[in-house]
Amino acid sequence: MITLYHGSYIEVQQPLAKAGRRNLDFGQGFYLTKIKEQAEAWAAIIASRKGRNVKPVVSVFQFDEEHAKKGGTRFRIFPAYDLDWLNYVVDCRQGKDYSSEYDIVEGGVANDNVIDTVEDYEKGIITAEQALGQLQYKKVNHQICILNQSIIDGYLEFIESYSPKLEDEE
Repeated sequence: MITLYHGSYIEVQQPLAKAGRRNLDFGQGFYLTKIKEQAEAWAAIIASRKGRNVKPVVSVFQFDEEHAKKGGTRFRIFPAYDLDWLNYVVDCRQGKDYSSEYDIVEGGVANDNVIDTVEDYEKGIITAEQALGQLQYKKVNHQICILNQSIIDGYLEFIESYSPKLEDEE
């Protein structure tokens, strides 16, 4: 079992794979991370976009990775910002749906530190080699995207939720 976190402005006890936006890094799915602080930061960002009185919420889950593997779950894992990751993210952002090929995609986040490079590559402003040269110096954040509802229903268990303390509350 591994602990995963989902940052939002609401508690998510029963995630839906197809409730999120399309054309994200790894496609339309339910996004989580192994990094608690990353989920807390993301929750704070989302809550601040929703309004002044909206609190960030982190939902905590247990994922039964071993049973998922034994059950035939199809994983795609990107251990680094590399050409495969770059092309996959660009494909997804352009609308390609990989849910018939993979159930779970795991790898780096195309966050504020990385997105300009990805977009420049996508627009043809820089080559793949130039993009990879820039990405090699970026810290890889972590995300897991569950693309298929059957994986959520079978292997992901809601544990609890909490509101992280914001810096200005300390």
